[in-house]
Amino acid sequence: MGSDTVGQAPPPPPDDRDEALSRILDEGVVWGDAAQWLRRLPPDSVDLFFTSPPYADARAYSRIHPDNYVEWFLPFAAVMLEATGPTGSFVLNIKNRVAKSGELQGQRHPYVYELVLAMQRMGWRWVETYIWSKPNAIPGRFGARTKDSFEYVYHFAKGSRPFFDLDAVRVPYKADPAEIARRLGDPNGRRNTDAGFGRDRTKTYGCGGADPGNVIAVSQSYNQHRGPAGRHTAVMPEGLAEFFVKVACPPGGVVVDPFAGSGTTMVVARRHGRQAGGIELLEEYVAVAAERLAGDYVQEELGLLRVAF
Repeated sequence: MGSDTVGQAPPPPPDDRDEALSRILDEGVVWGDAAQWLRRLPPDSVDLFFTSPPYADARAYSRIHPDNYVEWFLPFAAVMLEATGPTGSFVLNIKNRVAKSGELQGQRHPYVYELVLAMQRMGWRWVETYIWSKPNAIPGRFGARTKDSFEYVYHFAKGSRPFFDLDAVRVPYKADPAEIARRLGDPNGRRNTDAGFGRDRTKTYGCGGADPGNVIAVSQSYNQHRGPAGRHTAVMPEGLAEFFVKVACPPGGVVVDPFAGSGTTMVVARRHGRQAGGIELLEEYVAVAAERLAGDYVQEELGLLRVAF
């Protein structure tokens, strides 16, 4: 989760496209302006863009008015489309906010929906909408609203056949092995394929795990967490990044986060055997990301890091 405004301007990216990508991947998170660095990426060079950009008027370092959000974001979407490979994807975590002023004051602003449709018109293929469910959402006083316990995650693809490894994110079946066996057959040994709606029940249980669905339950990360990531105002939970890295990027593939924040995307992607790098405008967060990446590497070398595949 990155930012869009800062006092001191970061250095520009190198002119050579291949060098720009190498810098991002080698450094983990570069200090730079995503508007400049994304234009330097080689065409068809990225397997997965995964990010959570600044929300409209949501944080102290974000000053993008909801009315201008689509206009602000589309140039980023255009250059990412060029840099995405034929089977590549762009996964966008974003939440529409309540307008604080103007004609829509007090209402949910539709800028997220307007952005999704604008990206589709641009040429991105809108594959799916996921719900990030936050079991530990903080209750409070929200007027005529309940607590804010979910966010949208939109999956876009460049081509009609994006990489998608469902097996990498399957979850254990709710039924135990004995119950599965009972459902698959009858006392005479015949398989029961009557699952309703014309589906074959035997295929449902022969995949090594259940389809997780498009509602992903991952607890939110808050600033009280210890470690360098706790210094960032909106830390993305590792579980959210893990799901999309595993499902939408092949092993060894390239993952880029243009609003890298404290580096969660890169930490998770590298942990799972992907090449990963990001761009962050605030130099302080670049240092935080470097600490996290270095710490993760040390834990891996010492055999202390546990990764669930």
